[in-house]
Amino acid sequence: MRPRGFIQRAVLLVGVAAGCALLGAVPATAQPVTSGSWTFGGDPGDYISGGQDYKYSPQNGDVLTVGASEDRNHIGVRVSGVQGDWWDVDFAAPRGEPLTAKTYEGATRYPFQGAGPALSHGGNGRGCNTLTGTFTIQNVVFGPHGYVEKLDATYEQHCEGGPAALRGEMHLANAPAPAELALDATIADEGKANPVNGKAIVSGTVSCNVPVSVTVSGQVTQVKNNVIIRGGYWTSVACKPGDPVPWTAQAEPSGTTPFQKGKAEVHTKASAQDPNYNVPVAKESTKVVTLKKGTTGQSTEE
Repeated sequence: MRPRGFIQRAVLLVGVAAGCALLGAVPATAQPVTSGSWTFGGDPGDYISGGQDYKYSPQNGDVLTVGASEDRNHIGVRVSGVQGDWWDVDFAAPRGEPLTAKTYEGATRYPFQGAGPALSHGGNGRGCNTLTGTFTIQNVVFGPHGYVEKLDATYEQHCEGGPAALRGEMHLANAPAPAELALDATIADEGKANPVNGKAIVSGTVSCNVPVSVTVSGQVTQVKNNVIIRGGYWTSVACKPGDPVPWTAQAEPSGTTPFQKGKAEVHTKASAQDPNYNVPVAKESTKVVTLKKGTTGQSTEE
């Protein structure tokens, strides 16, 4: 028969795996740490550390990543050591609060903490079923969308209510947060009503502050002889910082009535994925334009 301790550890590891599957130790927007260190060690009898001391640093070839939740309530740190070992630590403020420079006492296991603060240090196949602990955020500097520019923290963790402690300290630094993607979109004052295929040809420009592929989509709406004519359009342009980039698209009427010369309302949406933060960004605008009779490349008025 296997000893009782073996069964407890098996249950523990299932719980750790379930927690990671549900939330993940490090947010999806985590970025590599450029400089700093993470050291920790435990008392004899501490299950996580095995009573050993550990030290990791990017300068030594270890890969550390750090990221925060969008609301800055949680920070996750992970290391993949050059020797093949791996560890995670999570810090969370009480529900609804951002992490700030202070000491958080009475922490329980992340992510099952309820409304209070939370902590969790595990890795190399080891984790606590339950824990108590305290941690101090000495300094933290956030950027947009979970970017962590600086993190200085210390912590102490006790597994399963035992007296043996694991203690850790980290000082992590990254480059200043990159600028968020900013988009702008304009619609030209004039468009064209193509008499050959009934489509409306509309155009404008997009602007951006970082190179990105921008999708321009929207709808043209026109009323003629009490008939509402609508048609959608989309196109894609490679946007680069600097001068606005032109776009042109054709809207096909959804019914049998073609677009005609005269006034029309054009709604456009420029959208792209922020390459630094992996979040969608969009800019919308609406304008009344004048459609003139013509096809692409030429215009003739009756």
